[in-house]
Amino acid sequence: VQLQASGGGLVQAGGSLRLSCAASGGTFSSYDLGWFRQAPGKEREFVAAIRRSGGSTYYEDSVKGRFTISRDHAENTVYLQMNRLKPEDTAVYYCAAGRPILSAVRSPNMYYHWGRGTQVTVSS
Repeated sequence: VQLQASGGGLVQAGGSLRLSCAASGGTFSSYDLGWFRQAPGKEREFVAAIRRSGGSTYYEDSVKGRFTISRDHAENTVYLQMNRLKPEDTAVYYCAAGRPILSAVRSPNMYYHWGRGTQVTVSS
């Protein structure tokens, strides 16, 4: 499956962005989907994930209550709504597809399809 992320940009602290990730070339509904981010000089880290059914979601602690992951099976798209953005949210954001076991849903190693990434910059 091919993934294409979009929606990044420059926003002031406290603002909002919605990232989108469109999937093609595969069975979208058979994959769990995740968002990860990587800031300069840092390792790629988990942000959020949503299971195949869309019934279960998972978040990194620092984004809980501010970010919401969702998926639209009709549009083959996963979204990340980001509210109350902070400068420390600045990173390249990647969407990914895989079939991780529950205990490893936060591990980037469990996802084997990746989009190119979209830059999110939050100014203070």
